[in-house]
Amino acid sequence: MQKEREDEPPCGDSTALRAFYIRDLWSVASPEFFFFIGLLNSMESENQMDTREFLLLGLLHDPKPQPVLFGLFLSMYLVTVLGNLLIILAVHSDPHLNTPMYFFLCNLSFTDISCFSTTVPKMLVNIQRQSKTISYSGCLTQVCFILCFAGIENFLLAGMAYDRYVAISHWHRYSIIMNLHLCVLLILLSLSISILDTLLHSLMVLRLSFCTDLEIPDFFCELDQVIKLSCSATLINNILFYLVSGILSGVPLLGIIYSYIKIVSSVLRMSSVGSRHKTFSTCVSHLSMVSLFYGTGFGVFISSAFTDSSTNSAAASMIYSVVPPLLNPFIYSLRKRDMKEPLRNLIIKLHFCGLYHLLRAWASSKSQCAGTLGKSQFLYYGD
Repeated sequence: MQKEREDEPPCGDSTALRAFYIRDLWSVASPEFFFFIGLLNSMESENQMDTREFLLLGLLHDPKPQPVLFGLFLSMYLVTVLGNLLIILAVHSDPHLNTPMYFFLCNLSFTDISCFSTTVPKMLVNIQRQSKTISYSGCLTQVCFILCFAGIENFLLAGMAYDRYVAISHWHRYSIIMNLHLCVLLILLSLSISILDTLLHSLMVLRLSFCTDLEIPDFFCELDQVIKLSCSATLINNILFYLVSGILSGVPLLGIIYSYIKIVSSVLRMSSVGSRHKTFSTCVSHLSMVSLFYGTGFGVFISSAFTDSSTNSAAASMIYSVVPPLLNPFIYSLRKRDMKEPLRNLIIKLHFCGLYHLLRAWASSKSQCAGTLGKSQFLYYGD
């Protein structure tokens, strides 16, 4: 009789009632139940992480010049995409440009378009909506794509430097060394290394927990800025970031320097001044791109390491991510003579193709209107 009274829930006292049900649940709980509870807690923490948002502060905090900034970045984005796309189409439309140098150039233009499209459209959307937020998954996606495309561009510039070295120092064996198999192998190797680097950093970021203050003083998510916002220990992340970035940036840069040392020594051995100038002029466009890419990257490192101003760091990051893709079409189309004629022919072809389709649509609409008018007149006179 006493046992039955102990098994009955108490009446009136809510605290005792709650304690009774907790004790009853604990008595019947199994290991599978606690595993299920832990799974629910982990899913809840993941959902909280997915709903967490970062704030991209950008360059200007005053909302008044935001429309001017929107028009400026939209113009730069359109020029970058159209310019690099014209380079790709010009190379594929002219058989004379089917060489290893322009094969690397097409991949470089595609990489510039992809890297620029990773950051600028989100910034334009935020300016248009007057919002500065980006989701956790969106921020991590930006970090992954920026790391991947920046790594590919490093290796592409090194591959183009090696191409110039072979073309000048070993010109009699150029077609044998720089064959299509080697070019495709270099592209696949750079892509594989960049993807592995991206996966490594992404997995290291996923283990981090973040605080409530999630403000990034930039217009896109950078890996070092995301690591700074973490509440957990980031020593391993920082060591890995600087070590891998130094290796993946330093090895291609050393390859470029070595290639140009060999190029300069080969050029100096030439007897004619005219042949020296003509030979070295084939490297000017590539040297300009290398100086622009690594110069702006070094500026970002200096501004983040030796200055405390978030505005200066954001401006340096913007120059690094915007200027090289923007100037790439102008450098290769204005400096290289063999690109000017294919680009001119392509623009003329696209212009006449657009006019042809426009005139065809106009003629079709006119004939449709004339047919409708004739039918209405026939019906009128028939009545």
